[in-house]
Amino acid sequence: MATLAMEQAPSAELPRSPRFDHQTHPLAKLLFAAIVVGGLAFAGWSVLTDTRGVGEELALGAFAFLGVALVIALGFEFVNGFHDTANAVATVIYTNSMPAHLAVVWSGFFNFLGVMVSSGAVAYSIITLLPVDLILNVGSASGFAMIFSLLLAAVLWNLGTWYVGLPNSSSHTLIGSVLGVGLANQLISAGSRGGTAGVDWSQAQKVLTGLWMAPLLGFGAALLLMFVLRMVARNPMLYRTPEADAPPPKGIRALLIFTCTAVSFSHGSNDGQKGMGLIMLILIGCAPTAYALNRTLPASSTPAFVQTANSATAAFDARSGGMIVTPVEARATLTQALQQRKAEGPKVFASLETLSKNLTERVASYGSLSAVPAEATSNVRNDMYLVLDTTKLVTKKAEAFQPAELKTFKDYQKSLEAGTRFIPLWVKIVVALALGLGTMIGWKRIVITVGEKIGKQHMTYSMGATAELVAAGTILAADIGGLPVSTTHILSSGVAGASVASGAGLQARTVRNLALAWLLTLPAAMALSGALYWSMLTAVRIFGLH
Repeated sequence: MATLAMEQAPSAELPRSPRFDHQTHPLAKLLFAAIVVGGLAFAGWSVLTDTRGVGEELALGAFAFLGVALVIALGFEFVNGFHDTANAVATVIYTNSMPAHLAVVWSGFFNFLGVMVSSGAVAYSIITLLPVDLILNVGSASGFAMIFSLLLAAVLWNLGTWYVGLPNSSSHTLIGSVLGVGLANQLISAGSRGGTAGVDWSQAQKVLTGLWMAPLLGFGAALLLMFVLRMVARNPMLYRTPEADAPPPKGIRALLIFTCTAVSFSHGSNDGQKGMGLIMLILIGCAPTAYALNRTLPASSTPAFVQTANSATAAFDARSGGMIVTPVEARATLTQALQQRKAEGPKVFASLETLSKNLTERVASYGSLSAVPAEATSNVRNDMYLVLDTTKLVTKKAEAFQPAELKTFKDYQKSLEAGTRFIPLWVKIVVALALGLGTMIGWKRIVITVGEKIGKQHMTYSMGATAELVAAGTILAADIGGLPVSTTHILSSGVAGASVASGAGLQARTVRNLALAWLLTLPAAMALSGALYWSMLTAVRIFGLH
């Protein structure tokens, strides 16, 4: 007990809140504005270059519409940046490891790097939550209404929670917006009889599991890690509150800067992908010839695609029971299978066989995806999407197949993904800029909440390092698995767990508000996006748009 008392004893000089009154140099503001304008100009130039490269000329109206959609999507990532900055920088600021103005720039840079090295797996795990008919017809009025409503809902809810200084999950918000659109689309198009087939609830369950577990994981892991740290690290300095304006010892400071860097990088690698996926939907809808297929794949990859496709087609044929269906029937069958999340029986395999064979013949005749003519692009992409996602649904029951069959299907899936699920480099760059620049403004509200209003005691060095190590490790693991997770939930609950393990206690009001935000975000985002989607579709009908 004596040791514990010594570890928690306050320093001679009471800590105080960090300084947030640093004045930004006019040249820094000018550079910030120049990067914003340059990033938007780069995005516009890239779209023009890509579309003209495949002979797709966008009308001025279509280009303006695309520009507005891209600005909103990048705006979501920008808001995500300044909303989630506190997850990385609060600990280094409140332990005097870095001054606030330097910490946010540091965090922004490593958020940028995280986006640039991300795989894209998380981007498409979000998209698979959307209704099949909207993904297949993303260029329709319903498709654009879907994109605008879910983006606006996510931005509005994020701005609202930021304004009141509440750490809220951007992942939670976006997923709620996606589910709201899916549910509204089903109710509008099929009524209550259709149930909720417009939403992929199996994928939603997988994604939501990560979200509801995040606070529990963050709290429990930080609590445990803090206890372990107490047993192995006896340096009393780790458990003391920082002296006013005094930086920590070099080793502790290096640890805290490392954890800040790790959280920033992992946040960029996971959260940045959400904007990428939505931007790809926008590009596919507005400029399908340039973006519906990965035209950067070389012609030398076509023979390998044909070979894997033929092997998979033979495996489908073996399970089709000799049934023969037309391509039109095959598309209807696979679309229904994806909507109902049930892909089994001879008819499904016969449909996969027919569509795969038809798809393979077309790709082989063109020689490469880059040679697919404009008028055929959407059909090829949609057929690849149907076959890919149905095959993934089929192989969820791995025990029903021989190892050789599973390998054949997995190889085929990789070939289809290479042709449809890609992120152009320029999209990564502009999303990385939006997220990185977003971290540098508007961060003060959430930083104060995380740094001062969760635990009753001023944050110690060990509390800050523990919470951020848990957050960084969890997010990087989720990124590898292609799962979107909440940086905010993990970090905030990690701070709470470290506070409890330190005997500091929690501020009941803040914990209550965090819990309310965690519980209300999903239904609130669903209701907001669903209402926006219905309103936009109503406007489309009134004004005769299509």
